[in-house]
Amino acid sequence: MTVYAFYNQKGGVGKTAATVNLAYLAAEEGWRTLLWDLDPQGAAGFYFQVDAIMKNGAKKLLSNEIELADIVQPSGYANLDIISSDASARNAEVVLSEIKQGKRRIKSAVNAIKNDYDIVIIDCPPGLSVLHDNIFHAADFIIVPNIPTTLSMRSYDTVLAYFRQNNLDESKIKSFFSMVDHRKNLHNEVLHEYHKNKTFFKNYIPYLSDVEKMGQRLAPVPTFASSSYASQCYRDLWKEIKKVSLA
Repeated sequence: MTVYAFYNQKGGVGKTAATVNLAYLAAEEGWRTLLWDLDPQGAAGFYFQVDAIMKNGAKKLLSNEIELADIVQPSGYANLDIISSDASARNAEVVLSEIKQGKRRIKSAVNAIKNDYDIVIIDCPPGLSVLHDNIFHAADFIIVPNIPTTLSMRSYDTVLAYFRQNNLDESKIKSFFSMVDHRKNLHNEVLHEYHKNKTFFKNYIPYLSDVEKMGQRLAPVPTFASSSYASQCYRDLWKEIKKVSLA
């Protein structure tokens, strides 16, 4: 089983759109896939039209009252299950700071279902806290979408510094550019500069209307625009991610 955490310290970078589309593509290929939405906004569950199965499920899971399997639901697509977020995820830091071995709770929860899934994709909330330390320990890869702007890259550098300062495995971090607009010189300059960095995937996700339509269609892009450029971009990105992580 391979665990991917899609994370950025900032919000609004196309993180959830990537988790939803890449989870769908993994499942489409036959991988037994679980998408775990840990972002209190609950956008991943919204896209799949799946509400949380249990009140305060996130809190109960993190405090060891229930197991991960207790809150798993079918997504409506073959090979793809989902754990939708609920409002109690906002209190994750408090819960984790109060339990023993709090930094390992998510890793322990994921290990309990390792025989049930090939791939687990975690949609992380923005920020940097004990919850994120949990996620960093549990994930095999931290996938960081970045908009090619100065502030976004500053946030990326902050995360790298955090890993170094806390002796975390920096090799887990892999990144791709998101919401790229080639009409903007800055976007083109940043792409050119950071693509020299081997932690960045060559494939990226442009700013495209079909990605925005996910909110209207309540579905992954390949299900309603299978031949679109946006769909192809996600497929190319997933192919590159697989080459690095599932070889």
